[in-house]
Amino acid sequence: MKNFTSHTVLVLCLLITPNFYAQSIANYTIVFESFWETPAADATNGISSIPLPSNPHWSPIAIATHQTANSILEMGTAASAGIELIAEEGLTSAFESEVTANTDADKFIIGNGLNAAQGTITTSIQVSSDYPFVSLASMIAPSPDWFIAVNSENLRSGNHAINNGWKTTYTVDVFPYDAGTEEGNGYSGNNAATNPKDVITSLLDMAPFDGVNTNMSHRIGTVTFNYIDSTLSLDNINDLENVSIHPNPSKGKITLSNLKNKDLISASIYNILGRLVKDIPVKKGLSKLNIDLTHLNKGVYLLNIKTANSTTTKKLVIN
Repeated sequence: MKNFTSHTVLVLCLLITPNFYAQSIANYTIVFESFWETPAADATNGISSIPLPSNPHWSPIAIATHQTANSILEMGTAASAGIELIAEEGLTSAFESEVTANTDADKFIIGNGLNAAQGTITTSIQVSSDYPFVSLASMIAPSPDWFIAVNSENLRSGNHAINNGWKTTYTVDVFPYDAGTEEGNGYSGNNAATNPKDVITSLLDMAPFDGVNTNMSHRIGTVTFNYIDSTLSLDNINDLENVSIHPNPSKGKITLSNLKNKDLISASIYNILGRLVKDIPVKKGLSKLNIDLTHLNKGVYLLNIKTANSTTTKKLVIN
């Protein structure tokens, strides 16, 4: 009887265990709560060491969902034209164009603004597991180029047993940032442009956001990601369930059937040791695939097939 090493057993287990890449969709509400105020007016949360302007407000919140971190917004780098326009004027059109043109991005959402220094803004979003990162920005208005932002918040938990892998409701602190595009250290929007432009920097503990509060964090607000519900695409899970191999066992010539409407990407044959022995060319739109394995020795093999949504491995026996 042939002995298998632990490495062989591990490879075999990896090959014969179905790996499903089912897409999940989750619904959240994003709730921004502003604490922007002076310590004299709000001893608990107030952070502005100078009086607020006569018309303090927040611009509409611009939200993007994307696939990888820092692909939409990154602190410590130069602000994009879209972020600059949000920070200086509270306008979202340029940022929307950037997100729409970014192949790493999925959705662009515009939330409400807030016509007061303190209050809440609630925005509903739908997030795909393929694009689990959320970034957002809103102008501290009026100001030279100050804004709040959440950069690349990943809503996936990694625990697929709970909420289909989505994080439950949680809250993060948000802080003021300087876009590095306009001069000024007070609440005024009419200032000279910074030349050359600087990078996005934190205004944490910097004037005018250096007031003393009991929380000692000098946060300007919070963002709560409120989990509502989620779904898992069963179509993806069952994508390869009905694909069949016949005859099996065989003399080496087999047919892979039930491929209609399956976006087949690849088909490969491995021996029992987990070594690739044959790559099989595939074409889109096949209803069946004839495979000639008569050149292989008798024995047990593994057929690994992949579609755009899932992967599975089936055992082959050649007599």
